[in-house]
Amino acid sequence: MTAPATSRVAWHLVSGGLLAAATGATLILILLAWIAAILSLIEGPTGAPILVWIYAGTVPVGPFALLWAAGTFAVRQRARFRRTLGVDIPAPAPPRVRGWWRLVEPWRTAGTWRRLLFHLYAVAVDVPGTLLVVAPPAARRLARLDVRLARALLGPGRAEQLAERVETLARSRAEVIAATDAERRRIERDLHDGTQQRLVSLAMNLGLARRSLPPSPERSAIEAAHDEAVAALTELREFVRGLHPAVLDERGLDAAISGIAARAPLSVRVLVDVTPRCPPPIEAIAYFTVSEALTNVAKHASATRAAVVLRRADDRLRIEVTDDGRGGAVADADGGLAGLAHRAAAVDGTMSVHSPAGGPTTVTVELPCG
Repeated sequence: MTAPATSRVAWHLVSGGLLAAATGATLILILLAWIAAILSLIEGPTGAPILVWIYAGTVPVGPFALLWAAGTFAVRQRARFRRTLGVDIPAPAPPRVRGWWRLVEPWRTAGTWRRLLFHLYAVAVDVPGTLLVVAPPAARRLARLDVRLARALLGPGRAEQLAERVETLARSRAEVIAATDAERRRIERDLHDGTQQRLVSLAMNLGLARRSLPPSPERSAIEAAHDEAVAALTELREFVRGLHPAVLDERGLDAAISGIAARAPLSVRVLVDVTPRCPPPIEAIAYFTVSEALTNVAKHASATRAAVVLRRADDRLRIEVTDDGRGGAVADADGGLAGLAHRAAAVDGTMSVHSPAGGPTTVTVELPCG
């Protein structure tokens, strides 16, 4: 922190002393009222019956009033540092709990106790520290101490910073996955509506010319061009399907997985029970997971049959791919199974492989589907 002007340091100390005095008075009044209510209920009613109701209401309200006051004055303290010294102290994230735990959780977090400790420091140090306005060197040292303690006690702790960082990274990763999926969809639409249609038109025109010409060198050249156009169209369709299958958007995982099974070089039984549908990025990952798993089976397992089962249970999508191959599958660092694990991990999913020697092999993937 650069050395602030003497006037700003003086205003920081004066405002800090006033705010600390108000904070201390408020917290002490709340604490005394709460303790008095408890003692009055213990001793029994000694006055009007309405007092019993007042005491009974004060006892449960007291801790929340103390919590509210500590949080409110912490906000004022952070604003004071920003206005007087230009120091921005981020507020810790609120506890992410639901239900009745929201009432108890603040007292279980370190941030609450750090705020109370800072208020105690402010009352003990900042109130008498206002006298240091007449001694600028000492006032600057106290201001630097205030900044260090405020950052440590009013800002997020180490664990909160790490949790916030993890949440930020997870959110960024989800945004990247969604953006990648959207880009793949755009490329698929462009190829399907543009290049693929032109190739279809070219193949049709070459086919008409091929049938209309008598045997000749020209017809042979057109036949070769027609065959190349048909082969290019087939390859393009496979490429487009590999980018993002249109049937997945239109008819869901059941139809898309059935299409993979129909193209597989072995018998594949498919069972899909995914209701309601998962988010589009999760559906895309599930589709490519099954596609890659069946490709691995066809290449390496020497299997004759396979089964694909997809079920959704609450907020999890479970994928099982089983084959009757030779077994012994291992998730090598550069193998196909490692690719499946990486694909699942990209969305906080998990993958496991059960593949004893002699088979059968079962690859299980679980994906979040909330």
